[in-house]
Amino acid sequence: MKKKSIIKWAALCMSSVLLLAGCGNGGQGSKETGSEGKEAAGQEVTLNLAYQYGLAYAPLGIMKEQQLIEKAYEEATGGKVTVNWNQMSSGADINTGISGGSLDGGFMGVGPAVTGVTKGVGYKIFTNLSGQEHGLMTNDENIKSFDDLIGSSNQIALVNIGSIQHIILGLALENAGKDPHALDSNLVAMAHPDGMAALESGNVSCHLTSSPYIFQEREESNLHEINDVTEVWGKDDSFIVGVASVKLHDENPQLYQALCDAVKQAVDFINDSPEEAAKITCEFDGNSEEEELAYINKSKYSIETSRIFELASFMGRTEFIDNAPESYEDLVFDNVTGD
Repeated sequence: MKKKSIIKWAALCMSSVLLLAGCGNGGQGSKETGSEGKEAAGQEVTLNLAYQYGLAYAPLGIMKEQQLIEKAYEEATGGKVTVNWNQMSSGADINTGISGGSLDGGFMGVGPAVTGVTKGVGYKIFTNLSGQEHGLMTNDENIKSFDDLIGSSNQIALVNIGSIQHIILGLALENAGKDPHALDSNLVAMAHPDGMAALESGNVSCHLTSSPYIFQEREESNLHEINDVTEVWGKDDSFIVGVASVKLHDENPQLYQALCDAVKQAVDFINDSPEEAAKITCEFDGNSEEEELAYINKSKYSIETSRIFELASFMGRTEFIDNAPESYEDLVFDNVTGD
């Protein structure tokens, strides 16, 4: 199989020096003037955002390329915003960045987002971003079901312990009548590209991943899929969500709204013009335009959440989190729609 380069995605990342130099400014410098709450004309602020790997983050490539946050903020306030994009390996890393003040927001799997909200990291979900297919692939012809993995030494690569892939695996295990944590000791944390490489080389027996990696692995003749995972959480269900710090939401509402508006514009662009979107995002993903378009058409991009409270309730009941939310509203800011 032709290996898919992620170099151009990584090129979007700002260096850690820049991140630390400009950290946390999204909640600063937003002094409102007058009864209309407009920002002072010409004021400059910084917004530090993080994201991860995969086609689920495609709208962010549109936002970056078309400078949608910058344009929305300038139109609303007359001011300037510098947006620093930081690529990270897991939602846990993003949680650390937001809690430490070096990030104003980020995009991650809904599982880590729920964990962060309920742990009091200091943010809430401000938008949905995408839904994607997930799959559990194996290179071992003797592995046909969960029964062949439980109690074995076979390693399963996924992004991180507590990631959305981990939660989906727990859902699938419970759906099959197993303990949701029955495979926790088999898990090994790897970024999606590294997990795919480890699966192909035989360094791990299984890989639980999403688009575009799941589509690429399905093309490999020496790999096969354990279908239990695919069935419990599909592309119509929330996968990637955006989170924003409470500080950003409360202290800089103009910048927060510009962020929300930019996500909607990018999602609308992908849905309305997938061919044009593929021309942009393929440069970041290392795919051909044809491959990118095919992957986009297999995905769902929406700002409306789906089943996140159901997922959070499962996480509380099965001890993936310590404190289950009491309502959908506990998880999201008031501009978010869905369930």
